[in-house]
Amino acid sequence: MSIGNALSNALSGLNVVSRAADVVSANVSNAMTEGYSRRDIELTSQTLGQFGSGVSVVGVTRQTDPVVTGERRFADGEVALAETQIAFLDGFARTIGQPDEPSSLSGHIVSLETSLIEAASRPESETRLQSVLYAAQSLAEKINTSADSLMDARMAADKDIGSSAEFLQASLQQVVDLNVAIRQSVSSGYDVNSLLDQRQKVVDQISQIVPVKEIPRENNMIALYTEGGAILVDSKAASIEFTPVATITPDMTLANGALSGLTINGQPVSTGSDRGPISGGSLAGLFNVRDVLAPEAQVKLDAVARDLVERFQTVSVDPTLPTGAAGLFTDNGAAFDAQNEESLSRRLSVNALIDPAQSGDLWKIRDGLGTTAEGDQGNASILIAMAEALQNSKAVGSGGFSSALRSATHLSSDFYSMIEGDLLNLEAGLSFSAARQENLKSIELEAGVDTDYEMQKLLLIEQSYAANAKVIESINALLDDLIRRL
Repeated sequence: MSIGNALSNALSGLNVVSRAADVVSANVSNAMTEGYSRRDIELTSQTLGQFGSGVSVVGVTRQTDPVVTGERRFADGEVALAETQIAFLDGFARTIGQPDEPSSLSGHIVSLETSLIEAASRPESETRLQSVLYAAQSLAEKINTSADSLMDARMAADKDIGSSAEFLQASLQQVVDLNVAIRQSVSSGYDVNSLLDQRQKVVDQISQIVPVKEIPRENNMIALYTEGGAILVDSKAASIEFTPVATITPDMTLANGALSGLTINGQPVSTGSDRGPISGGSLAGLFNVRDVLAPEAQVKLDAVARDLVERFQTVSVDPTLPTGAAGLFTDNGAAFDAQNEESLSRRLSVNALIDPAQSGDLWKIRDGLGTTAEGDQGNASILIAMAEALQNSKAVGSGGFSSALRSATHLSSDFYSMIEGDLLNLEAGLSFSAARQENLKSIELEAGVDTDYEMQKLLLIEQSYAANAKVIESINALLDDLIRRL
């Protein structure tokens, strides 16, 4: 080997060592950076004629496992879907309250029953009659508040759908822009690893809203397809459209056109959480809250309100009631009509005839709503009948409840149990999805930056640098000696 070849080898070695040190430094400094993938330097030997002339850098490769990343993104979507639905059910369960809590729906029914029993023991007591009125008003208000919370949840979901659709559209366009930047950088021979990291972060964010599959294209570009087969990115971003509404009432649904669905490139798509083009992520979860979970809870709450009204809207409880008149509880002041059950829980109110604040007479709780003059203050028959009306077991006429006979308290407890049952099922699914997500993240991290390994590589780089520097130093000394001899 000539002195020139030896010097060329050493100089190329120094260049490679310098580049390798930069790669190790980048790996260590970004070890905790989310979305960063470990880099490895690729080398190749150089030859000049039949002799080696050193080593050169082919490039810096970004270490990823697309299969694991794809599975992890799908798990991200499953977690986001479950968390979105759980947040709604948990919030509504808290609004209804556990049956053993005094402030719960069941607790208010028990309070009304207790106040009726106490008033029956002393029917002449105005204080106890006032307690009955207060308990009835509190119960009606509790049902009203619960119904309002469902409307609030639907409106919040509709607003979040709009925000998610806007973010999704912007993110898809960002992927397209990064695709273009990566293609241009590849064509110019620049390092594109940082752009690839940034694109991966954007795709990860998209997958929480709508799980996507990443399909490789030429020049490190990608296309994105949803699990349901919708094309979101392929040379250009899909057009995502959704129109939020200012307010939502129980009669407004996606089916009757009062609420907006989602369109991709102008075509309506199914918004179901289990199947369809956007299934599996937080966006599908928000649609499920707005269009399925909250309306189903509303139907059941209306059934509870109907059951309560019908228990008192009968002459067997209050013989003084005229035909077609409202009982203790009313539909916004009127008698309940079975054909107008929708949203009854929002209109439920206590009969104004017994409320002094509305020019009513408190004694009518005891003597009957149809009476025109105060009767025997010691007669507790109607008070006893009203307490028994709450205690009696009867079938529920609507709401999808089973045909089992229930008291008013039993019905409200069953309603809460149904909400809790759905919540527990979703939480069980979330536990599985979260465990799978964490496992896949761990696998990704195992292929990530190991700082101990990187520091070991740095020691080898240092040794290589010293060796190449020693060769150059030796060549320099040899040349100096030759020059002196000449």
